[in-house]
Amino acid sequence: MPASLITAPNLIAAVLTLAPLLAAAFFPGKTYPLVRKLPLWAQLGCPAVLCIPYLLVTGAAGDFRWGWFALYTLLPDAIALLLWQARRADTAMRGNWRDFLVLGVLGLSVDLRWFQGAWPPYLAIFSKILLLDAGIYGFLALRELDGVGFDLRLRLRDVGIGLREVLWYTPIALAVGLGLGFLHTHAVWPGFGAIAFDWLFTFFFIAVPEELFFRGWLQNLLERRMGRYPALFLTAALFGLAHFNKRAVHFNWRYVLMAAMAGVFYGRAWRARRRVGASVVTHATVDSIWTLWLR
Repeated sequence: MPASLITAPNLIAAVLTLAPLLAAAFFPGKTYPLVRKLPLWAQLGCPAVLCIPYLLVTGAAGDFRWGWFALYTLLPDAIALLLWQARRADTAMRGNWRDFLVLGVLGLSVDLRWFQGAWPPYLAIFSKILLLDAGIYGFLALRELDGVGFDLRLRLRDVGIGLREVLWYTPIALAVGLGLGFLHTHAVWPGFGAIAFDWLFTFFFIAVPEELFFRGWLQNLLERRMGRYPALFLTAALFGLAHFNKRAVHFNWRYVLMAAMAGVFYGRAWRARRRVGASVVTHATVDSIWTLWLR
């Protein structure tokens, strides 16, 4: 990111965007009860505040548009309403059509970059995290979906499970990836600082959103409908397909295959204790190894 983008409005917007995510991840026992004490109209209406980061970022850049502002105001409220209705319609929590509609909108909007044009260059990451915030609020605070395991206060067991799945996946990935020409070895040592930065960046901005979406929400809901193994493999296949347009102009079938295989091990890590933190460790470690030594 160019240094010129590190401005006061952008930093304030970043804090406001990350605050709901971090509150839910590190203070779940305090965050959700506070929301549920609000009157219903406030519970359903307060996600509209997610439009504020858009206002700050685009206003400072001179790129504000009323249409996008309306979208970031109304879409979070629509998600909240749908998931509140889903809780009332599906008390057994087996998955309601509203759940899957919300997941479809969130997933496709990020994967197909529907809202990328709303943001100045290099700042579309705001959209991804804001949509994640809307999903967190809807699924965890209003829908009260259980078994998600979104708690980033990592335990030693989370780390152990996450690294165990890395060890299982690595020989498979190397054999298939090198054979397909998708992986390329690089004999470099970037230094501990670069490794730590890459892993932490991947952890929070790539692995956390994707693991919460695919494992905590999607695989979690599919398990209730299909059972453990069908849900594991279907979620992994959908995770692979979500990478069809990565690093390619057309359908990148090698990336899809590698991501789908990785998704099996991410899903295994999550379901071992139903903890998103475990699958995030697997995901961040696999991605960092690939980025630093095998891309």
